[in-house]
Amino acid sequence: MRKYLAELIGTFVLVFVGTATVTIAKGSTLTIGLAVTVMAYSVGSISGGHFNPAVSLAMLLNHRLGIKDFVGYVISQFVGAILASAIVFDLVHELGLSTKNLGQTDFPNISVGGAFITETLVTFLFVLVIVLVTSKKWGNANFAGLIIGITLALMIIVALNLTGGSLNPARSFGPALFAGGSAMIHYWLYLVAPLVGAVLAAGVGNYLGSEE
Repeated sequence: MRKYLAELIGTFVLVFVGTATVTIAKGSTLTIGLAVTVMAYSVGSISGGHFNPAVSLAMLLNHRLGIKDFVGYVISQFVGAILASAIVFDLVHELGLSTKNLGQTDFPNISVGGAFITETLVTFLFVLVIVLVTSKKWGNANFAGLIIGITLALMIIVALNLTGGSLNPARSFGPALFAGGSAMIHYWLYLVAPLVGAVLAAGVGNYLGSEE
């Protein structure tokens, strides 16, 4: 249960900090990368610091995570995201701001196909880095959290004006659940595309020798 709680807390912080920064502090979504780094170094040693169903799927496929823990991780990640978005929703409401903007991800400026390719590609690159940097053979445990956080920030920079830069089904679900509208209608893309990217990353990482 400690592993699941660690995943819940880590995902909560990722979603809460990332979306509250945008909706309340009017800051940059790049804080999500910093949040991941902080959580990776604080609770990552307990659970592995996935905070993302796509990452957990890659670890499952590469036999670093059992099916029971995979299910527990994913449930914990979604619960953490929902709780974070519920609090952001309440804070935004308290401030008298529009609850239609909760840091949700969407793609109003590009096609469905373009959005799918974008989310798949950036998730693939992100998860591939994770698979390699946490590998027993090729990895670097001392700097893994920092490298993962920087990589996430870079991928968000690339995808921000295209899809919002989710790379994470749980991160997109929380805000979409409370904001509704097209973010919820388009949620399927933020569920499927990152999982496709994760499957590809697991395969490529394995081919490159990430696994024993």
